[in-house]
Amino acid sequence: MPLADTAVRNAKLGSKTTRRLDEQGLYLEVSPSGGEWTLNH
Repeated sequence: MPLADTAVRNAKLGSKTTRRLDEQGLYLEVSPSGGEWTLNH
């Protein structure tokens, strides 16, 4: 499933870094400080 716009917008800050993945290796990584990175791995 692709990374949907709503999934990206609703990504919440937590106590550790989290990732939202899609089926082709693209992911959004959100750090506890609020930084965001989109990577294609």
